[in-house]
Amino acid sequence: MDIGFEASVGGGIPIIRSIKEGLAANNIKVIFGILNGTSNYILSEMTSRGKEFADVLKDAQNKGYAESDPTLDIEGLDTAHKLAILLSLAYGIKVKLSDIYVEGISRITPLDIEFARELGYTIKLLAIAKEENKQIQTRVHPTLLPNNHLLSMVNGVYNAIFINGDAVGKTMFYGKGAGMMPTGSAVISDIMEICRNVIKGSSQRVPSLSFQYKNIKKQKIKSMNDITSRYYLRFYAKDRPGVLSKISGILGNMDISISSVIQKGREIEGAVPIFMLTHEAKEANVQKALKKIDTITLDNTVLIRIEDGDSTLEGDTLWKE
Repeated sequence: MDIGFEASVGGGIPIIRSIKEGLAANNIKVIFGILNGTSNYILSEMTSRGKEFADVLKDAQNKGYAESDPTLDIEGLDTAHKLAILLSLAYGIKVKLSDIYVEGISRITPLDIEFARELGYTIKLLAIAKEENKQIQTRVHPTLLPNNHLLSMVNGVYNAIFINGDAVGKTMFYGKGAGMMPTGSAVISDIMEICRNVIKGSSQRVPSLSFQYKNIKKQKIKSMNDITSRYYLRFYAKDRPGVLSKISGILGNMDISISSVIQKGREIEGAVPIFMLTHEAKEANVQKALKKIDTITLDNTVLIRIEDGDSTLEGDTLWKE
């Protein structure tokens, strides 16, 4: 029996069939996805208008882009469900939602967006999958992307999926991720494909999950604590001598090197925001350091991971490769 679920990821973007058939010759090394139109609309509006998260969320609800209870969208859970489908198709593995690290966008502020922009980055809620040394990284969280990455240019309720395959190289799929007509287009394409298979007697010509069920395997998911990344960190601290050196000392003791630090913005009730970018560090070390730092700052640290390595797809170089 054939099962069609093209509309389950990316709305009108034909990403399911593309992975199952068009990219079948590839070992997929990286998947990056903007898979939720609500969260992307909110971040896009915060970026272009400088508005607060709560104000943009209310606007999105008034326009019908967000549910009355937006938790699934803004906390990354909807994106994680969609990533689980892509992981099964791309890698032939069984994935539970609990295997995916999930973090939402509700703590992002206009200050974070402004500072990221000054450094040449855009904040996006990304679904990320990477295959490294026979382990799969699988995570959903806000991410700093270089402004020249094509995913940084995906705004509003649009979706996009970036894939890096060993044969095809870097490619990206872009389009409307929701709505009656885009979703209907995907559903009708499935119906037509199933009808063709029935007429020709070729049901299950392509397995529903891309791989034959007996070949779907359990593959090791890389622990979030074991990943390495660069990090953006924002602290609120009292404007007094010694605080910055204490923060730097804690990071240094956990083998985390600082690439830049800026104390910026107006004082709010005696506190000022401090922004840091780190060099590449291990996630476990960063989390341990932040637990200590949060005892001497006025609020929990905001952490955003940075992706600017080999997976970058640059708009000004894409067509030269």
